[in-house]
Amino acid sequence: MSASNIAFQKCINPDCGADFDCGQVLFKCPTCGELLDIQYNWDKIKLPGKLSDFAKRWANRANPLDFSGVWRFRDLLNFCDDKYKVTIGEGQTILQQNDAVAQYADIKPGRLYLQYEGLNPSGSFKDNGMTASFSHAKMVAATSCACASTGNTSASVALYAHSCGLKATVLIGSGRIAFGKLSQAMDYGAQTIQINGDFDDCMRQVLDVCSRLGLYLLNSLNPFRLEGQKTIMYRIIEGLRWEVPDWIVVPGGNLGNSSAFGKAFYELKQLGLIERIPRMAIINATGADTLTDLINNKKLTWNNGKVNQKIIDDYYAGLSARNFSPHTCASAIEIAHPVNLKKCLRSIDICNAVCRAVTDEEILDAKAIIGRHGLGCEPASAATIAGLRNLRAEGVIDADERIACVLTGHPLKDPNVTVNYHKENQGQFSNPPIEAPNDIDEIIKLIN
Repeated sequence: MSASNIAFQKCINPDCGADFDCGQVLFKCPTCGELLDIQYNWDKIKLPGKLSDFAKRWANRANPLDFSGVWRFRDLLNFCDDKYKVTIGEGQTILQQNDAVAQYADIKPGRLYLQYEGLNPSGSFKDNGMTASFSHAKMVAATSCACASTGNTSASVALYAHSCGLKATVLIGSGRIAFGKLSQAMDYGAQTIQINGDFDDCMRQVLDVCSRLGLYLLNSLNPFRLEGQKTIMYRIIEGLRWEVPDWIVVPGGNLGNSSAFGKAFYELKQLGLIERIPRMAIINATGADTLTDLINNKKLTWNNGKVNQKIIDDYYAGLSARNFSPHTCASAIEIAHPVNLKKCLRSIDICNAVCRAVTDEEILDAKAIIGRHGLGCEPASAATIAGLRNLRAEGVIDADERIACVLTGHPLKDPNVTVNYHKENQGQFSNPPIEAPNDIDEIIKLIN
């Protein structure tokens, strides 16, 4: 059966609820302006009897779709026919059980897992979403695309656009992007425009640009992107031998991942493929803590989709009144106006989630611990371990619960932060280089 008969776009506003064909290019509901979801007529999809059945596709990995860590789960994001699906080998990630990092976070041995998304082709989790959204772009015959970016999005868009033959334009804030990420966007051939502003400024501009020029938008406002990001959770379950963890810990930022993860678990539970939904912890930086403030202090809730818009409007008006611009070493989550706020509120409801913010100092120390004992990661990824450590100290998470922390990007995404932390002795785990004379005896003394 054609995927066009089983998937559709639907407004998340319960007072609207309008739905639209997947063949339309829409990134907000044209009726009320709210966010859109991808929904499925599940009764028309032939699903496996249990999640572990998806493992059978690995035996057929010569087929690029079965090799992909996104598309081997394609029955659960079946919005386009296979002939449109794009893949460059995304999703070959690992779930690393790590006792050394667990000790730092006060978690018992054997209970902490690091979902390492830095092994994706562009070095971050974004590739999970781009393979899905570029598949939709191909389905609607798009020729040009654009995004606003703090870095990882621009790298992934540029890479997939090259693969698909689309022209790509990325808008970045001047001085607000890590060079490791900027280098990728330039190297992969994207037109890169630096705007004198932050990510939120870039986001406003790219929405207007896409509207005026008819470009295909690739930010997480695009609901097809979030469908691909659901598969990170499928791979965590796969890595746990098809069992669900007790907690998922994820960086906040634009809230695409937390939104996608909640949707993934809701659908799996609805389909009877899991028995319970894990809890979630969403971690932001204190320098960009919109979600934490709105949830913990302003008491904003999903409220069955009837979100109190006045709380959001008043909060954003307050940010504007004091000319607030977010600042954190974790550039990937340096966002004050998260576009997926309302979808994240839904995920908080689904997963009984908690939200916290951690300081840059806590992020950098956690990053150093991960680097010393794990696979390394970009700063935003380390917010998960910093947040987990604090949640343990609060007693919110028990030491013997099974926890999966999502490490969203590769350490070479932001090498300057790493080098500065160590060379300038910025934290307790700094490992600076030692100056030595050009003399063998003096060098040997230092080694001994």
